[in-house]
Amino acid sequence: MQLSDIDYDLPEELIAQIPVEPRDSARLLVSRTARERIDRRVVDLGEYLGPGDVLVVNDTRVVPARLSLHRTTGGAVEVLLLEQDPAAPGRWEALARGARRLSEGEVLSVKGREVLRIGPRTAAGDTFVVEFTVDSPDELVRTIGSVPLPPYIRTRLSDPERYQTVYARREASAAAPTAGLHFTPALLETLESSGVRVARVELVVGLDTFKPISAEDPLDHVIHTEKYDVPVETMEACAAASRVVAVGTTAARALESAATGRLSGRTDLFITPGHQWRAVDMMLTNFHMPRTSLLLMVGSFIGEEWREIYAHAVSSSYRFLSFGDAMLLGRR
Repeated sequence: MQLSDIDYDLPEELIAQIPVEPRDSARLLVSRTARERIDRRVVDLGEYLGPGDVLVVNDTRVVPARLSLHRTTGGAVEVLLLEQDPAAPGRWEALARGARRLSEGEVLSVKGREVLRIGPRTAAGDTFVVEFTVDSPDELVRTIGSVPLPPYIRTRLSDPERYQTVYARREASAAAPTAGLHFTPALLETLESSGVRVARVELVVGLDTFKPISAEDPLDHVIHTEKYDVPVETMEACAAASRVVAVGTTAARALESAATGRLSGRTDLFITPGHQWRAVDMMLTNFHMPRTSLLLMVGSFIGEEWREIYAHAVSSSYRFLSFGDAMLLGRR
């Protein structure tokens, strides 16, 4: 493969800067079978799902993970918390902007209070191990942290809860599972009352999920591992389902990882064209950034037809990326 195989022209004006209200008023491009193109709204989803279908959501919650800190010299450093060490709650893997000359052991502060110590670089080379030096790090993060919106969103978000799904539970992720942002409690209730079962998984979303691929051959891209958990009852519901509908690429990755035999752990599953799908029949997902692993996954799910679908979305002025519109895709 070549990078051009997962590239397309995304007009900047189609990158959504704010979410629509209400959530389920976002547009929905339905393409369950080859050549099908139906322009609807997310609120119409119940017309395409019914008894026997299982809708699987990723219920991870986004950590207010962006911290504005200072060095002892006074220089500003932005730390983005990526994943907490389960064995040491005050220890995280993190990115640090303004970190060119940060050294191991350096302590960062907020309003003159020392709060964070820089540890060694990780094996990946672009992140650090960091450790809080205060007694209640979680409370501190909630106090001084802000929602880590993607860099292409330049408009301030007035309500941080708008970057959380309505069913989010445990704070763990560095980014939202954005396909789930379209759901309202009323829409979920309507689906369940029509016979659709809603089941949950957790996949801790890391920034690598959305990171552009730089390798000349996209298949050479090294994807970071992510923590996931698929309850036994979710897998049982999927096994008995008429159709399994994954809400977002993260739910799809969790289900396909669990289908290999392990219901929880860390997954390095890199879903690319040729992947043998075991669990997911349909996917509700947003429109993704060019040259990303997410486009490889969509290409694996529906083949080269993704280009025609994206071209239709561009020509029809759909809104793209995290706060954008959605598509309902059937596996080809």
